[in-house]
Amino acid sequence: MNNNVEPSAKILVVDDDSDVRDIVERCLVDAGYKVWTCGEGGVVLDLIQEHNINLAIVDLVLPDTDGLTLTRSLKEHSTIGVIILSGRGDTTEKIIGLEIGADDYLAKPFEPRELLARVRSVLRRLVQSSPTASTAETTAFTFEGWSLDISARTLTSPEGQPIELSSGEFNLLKAFVEHPNRVLSRDQLLDFTHANDTPAFDRSVDVRVGRVRKKIEPDPQNPQFIKTIRNSGYMFAANVNRN
Repeated sequence: MNNNVEPSAKILVVDDDSDVRDIVERCLVDAGYKVWTCGEGGVVLDLIQEHNINLAIVDLVLPDTDGLTLTRSLKEHSTIGVIILSGRGDTTEKIIGLEIGADDYLAKPFEPRELLARVRSVLRRLVQSSPTASTAETTAFTFEGWSLDISARTLTSPEGQPIELSSGEFNLLKAFVEHPNRVLSRDQLLDFTHANDTPAFDRSVDVRVGRVRKKIEPDPQNPQFIKTIRNSGYMFAANVNRN
């Protein structure tokens, strides 16, 4: 997918409620975006490939799948942005959505202006993280024998073993290696990992940090890489080389 997003970005709205699809489509079209809509998840990947979609707005409840499963699939098979749109207000479900790679989460009912603001925010972040961005000149980072390949989105241990990372875990580790030996607040990490602009999701950062520690730290209970800085956030305390 091409994430060099122009003002006329291409957006796919996936919702089984035709009224919601119409409201979202009208809001986005009026703002200058090109919009496609569908009511089920089974056709989404084909539509993304056919129309070179930049961003998908996905409902959690679909007739043939659930939005979390669809979001995970989109993040595994494409590089588009994903905003989850849901009538469920459960905080745990929001965190799960962000953990599996969603770029934002908006509950129904919603104000069209808020949806539009979140769409613009995600599209801006997609541009900043695209291959044309200056940070993309670095293709890999190494630290203490570990190697994080940015283009392949892989992590390799000092023993040469591939370590599986979720999209959220990869983005978090990428943020750390790009800003080593610097204290990063939870808000900054949320922004760097394209998770959400809202401080209410601070806990999702802590969850991700815990999971990454289990994968890279010799002793996750006494971390030597990802240090907790009391009342401030976290710091990646390692010598990082850019390749």
